[in-house]
Amino acid sequence: MNDVERLRKALAAEHAAVYAYGMLGARTTGTLRSRVTAAFNAHRATRDRLRVMISSRGGSPVETESSYDVGQTPTSATQVVNLAVLVEEGITATYLELAASDDVALRRHAALAMQESVTRSYGFRRRILALPGMPDSVQGTS
Repeated sequence: MNDVERLRKALAAEHAAVYAYGMLGARTTGTLRSRVTAAFNAHRATRDRLRVMISSRGGSPVETESSYDVGQTPTSATQVVNLAVLVEEGITATYLELAASDDVALRRHAALAMQESVTRSYGFRRRILALPGMPDSVQGTS
């Protein structure tokens, strides 16, 4: 996979994250809503940067889908948190692929994006995987 394709994959993940957090924001209140809104804004800004990065490399940015499968629509704060953590874990995994680039600037971007997604996930649930973004089968779960 080349860098433009990795960036397109990251952009598709960011589109999905923006969708998910928009939906979650409508189902939360108080402090949780503030965290969801901050995540929405962060993913929207990253999405916009990725579009520019792809275009500057001669690629065509992927467009957003009309909807995304988020599983069961959350009806409680616990379910909102669970989905937010799932979104961030998926984002981390996507950027792990981008970190395989030969381009130092893209590797740096990927590393910072992974750090941000792990930090957001931790803000929702005080738990971090041993190697965020790596599939469980690689981490050697028990």
